[in-house]
Amino acid sequence: MNRVVLLAALSLVPLAAHAQSEQQQLVDRATLAAQEMLNDRDGKDAQYVLKRARATMICPQVFKMGFVFGGQGGSCVLVARDAAGSWSAPAFYGLGGGSIGFQAGLQDAEVMLMIMSDKGLSAIMDSQFKLGADASATFVDLGGGIEGATTAALRADVVGFTRARGLYAGVSLSGSLLSSKSDWNAAYYGRPVAAQQIVLGMEATNPAADPLRQVLIQYGQQAEAVPPPALPPPVPLQPAPRSAPIQQQPLGAPRR
Repeated sequence: MNRVVLLAALSLVPLAAHAQSEQQQLVDRATLAAQEMLNDRDGKDAQYVLKRARATMICPQVFKMGFVFGGQGGSCVLVARDAAGSWSAPAFYGLGGGSIGFQAGLQDAEVMLMIMSDKGLSAIMDSQFKLGADASATFVDLGGGIEGATTAALRADVVGFTRARGLYAGVSLSGSLLSSKSDWNAAYYGRPVAAQQIVLGMEATNPAADPLRQVLIQYGQQAEAVPPPALPPPVPLQPAPRSAPIQQQPLGAPRR
């Protein structure tokens, strides 16, 4: 699904869903961010990890700014995959954090957090989750590469991919707090619904989120186990040919 097709798909969602503008705008931005990061020329590692992820959180626009006092913040969506490979509708989260030190700059980053374990997913769905404290986390700049894609990075509960623009050399979310936005969930689904009900129970749906789910299906399709090639049927053993019976003839009397 290229960007043009994706934008066309987003334009076809019901107008009623777009009336929930703040939430839908975030879902649309998350869809485009996922599309761009996974389709990036350096996005192969992100695709590889997504195919093995239990869930993913997409933060399409994380701001970090500061002069002496620094801070970062943004809004995110969380989606999870069931045993059959279907992706849930999104649950909404806020990201916040801070630091103190001499720094200056403004940064705008796209972030995808790949949640690799049930432990990581359970921790994130708590009322408040601190990255790097409540679950092991590894962050990789898009294109930085995950060593062999099988090293300690993939043994973390959360693997984060970032693509940043601005004066900061990189983006670090360690220590940032993630908190569920219950009011956004209620506004988007028309009723109070908890994050666990959305991403684990899959009890809430909104057709306007289908383009996001389609992008994740496209790039995060789990590889099916390839059955071993069928062996050719055994060749039946042919019985050995029986030798012809020995002809017996009486010997004549010996000559004198």
